[in-house]
Amino acid sequence: MKNLFILTGCSKGVGKALLEVLLADAENMVVGVSRSPMKGAGNFKHLTLDLANSEELSSKLEELFPEGNYEKAVMINNAGWIGEIAPIGRLDPAGIAKIHAVNVVAPAILMNAFVHRFASGALKKTVVNISSGAAEKNMDGWSGYCSSKAALNRLTGVAQEESDLKGYGIRYYALSPGIVDTPMQADIRSAKEEDFSNLNKFKSFKENQELTSPDAVAKKVMHLLEHEEEFVDVLQDVRKF
Repeated sequence: MKNLFILTGCSKGVGKALLEVLLADAENMVVGVSRSPMKGAGNFKHLTLDLANSEELSSKLEELFPEGNYEKAVMINNAGWIGEIAPIGRLDPAGIAKIHAVNVVAPAILMNAFVHRFASGALKKTVVNISSGAAEKNMDGWSGYCSSKAALNRLTGVAQEESDLKGYGIRYYALSPGIVDTPMQADIRSAKEEDFSNLNKFKSFKENQELTSPDAVAKKVMHLLEHEEEFVDVLQDVRKF
């Protein structure tokens, strides 16, 4: 197989839509990661893993990079968590640690492993971190989500700086997918209004059919990967292309 794709959060939402697109091409070897068990077969290998468990993730890294003479390696850090929606002062300390483990620490561990494995290779190398417009906003009740996505953006930018300086040849993107009709949106709509002043606004997105479909976002991700020469900046937003 020519291409290796490593995809987190592959069991639902945008990750599931991406998985279906990637597996349709027999030239792709896809290694998927999710908490929900999935059956691997053919050009799909699955690891059942909770990315909040940093120690377990670190112990499984070798399984994420199957041997092969690949022409292209792509990592898509798609898994993310909205976390507990509540103001600072009423948050569960364990939840504070968990959201940063899932949204920042896990992608950092995976990026570190990706660079270690592929930096010296001549193949085409790309990392796409699924970010959020919330990284640039102050949203009450979302301190963990906003701050963790902001950290992911900066992590991605530093990684690109290092790749350029050291000649790794790795392209990095932090991609905002817009407001997508996924289980995360359902979690947001189930919040309490006293904990999240924008609750009615997010409910209206669903009621007015203003949410983007996971399939549409998956197509945008693939367009980015297939036309990298058109996308110079690290920070990208699917609503702008």
